Amino acid sequence: MNESDVRDKVGAMADATADLSDDANDGGTGESADDVEESADDAISALQRELTTERDKHLRLAAEFDNFRRRNLKEKVEAESRGQAELAKMILDPLDDIARFAHVDPAVTESKTIVEGVEMVEKKLDKALRAAGLESVNPVDERFNPALHEAVGTETADSADLDGTVSRVYQPGYTFKGQLLRPARVVVRQHHD
Repeated sequence: MNESDVRDKVGAMADATADLSDDANDGGTGESADDVEESADDAISALQRELTTERDKHLRLAAEFDNFRRRNLKEKVEAESRGQAELAKMILDPLDDIARFAHVDPAVTESKTIVEGVEMVEKKLDKALRAAGLESVNPVDERFNPALHEAVGTETADSADLDGTVSRVYQPGYTFKGQLLRPARVVVRQHHD
């Protein structure tokens, strides 16, 4: 109940009180003006208590909603942090392998061994990132898709069938669980008649 409702009820009571007072003065009901006034004061007090109760309910509800909003924000931040920590945990082994290669003595180790080791680390890192949801966009011979590819150059296509297809990839793109992180930078074939 808002203040205007209370005012309306109080106004209606005042009118009723005035009518009863007129009746009492005219000898109508036998109720004295003091009794009518006391009854109106009781009704006003009851309405004020009801208004106070409704205001308290409103304030509690607003406070509960504010707490709910803060709690949800905190949970969202914590979930994001847990996800990032899980991803970091997945790439710890490849990072350890990279650190081991950084401390290899080049005078003692053959370059072929180092290259093979780096390839193994790359495969291990790729496997961990794929398990997390990362996918490579490497569109050689596919149709150019501006939603996934960025054309950095063009070259002549040998036939009309190859028009609009990707001939080379300068830099592969990546998606993470369907969301594009980086478009593949490609050269697109164009057929000229």
